[in-house]
Amino acid sequence: MSITFVKAQKGDSEVILDFIKKLAVYEKLSHEVMATTESLEETLFCENPLAHVIFAEDKGEKVGFALYFYKYSTFLAKPTLHLEDLFVLPTSRGKSIGKKLILYLVEEAQTNNCGRMEWDVLDWNKPAIDFYESLNASAMKDWFTYRLDEGSMKKLL
Repeated sequence: MSITFVKAQKGDSEVILDFIKKLAVYEKLSHEVMATTESLEETLFCENPLAHVIFAEDKGEKVGFALYFYKYSTFLAKPTLHLEDLFVLPTSRGKSIGKKLILYLVEEAQTNNCGRMEWDVLDWNKPAIDFYESLNASAMKDWFTYRLDEGSMKKLL
């Protein structure tokens, strides 16, 4: 097995959407997927992309993906690489592909002078939590994620 990494290119939106939908099924959140190939094209492959995608390939077949973006830490005065999604096809799990994707992103974060790398995980996702803890990642126990969805934002205005 020889895993290689390929940055997503314009035209990969259908594959990205397929990974997003498979992740949503795993997370029991399929009802929340509103992304389309068109919206992915507009946001990922524009002049100033809002996020980036890397594929893990095994013998030319896309077997995993990571979608990430940069945010800013005022305390560090440095960027933070935020991993939004990480997914490896069930048939390719157990081959360290997820770990290799994380290590790729760690290198990406260091190349871009990031002071941190962060992500969220569902509290019931024990396999993911165990995996992240095996990497010496620590849960942010004093922090909660809050969200305003589109409907909530409209109500505020």
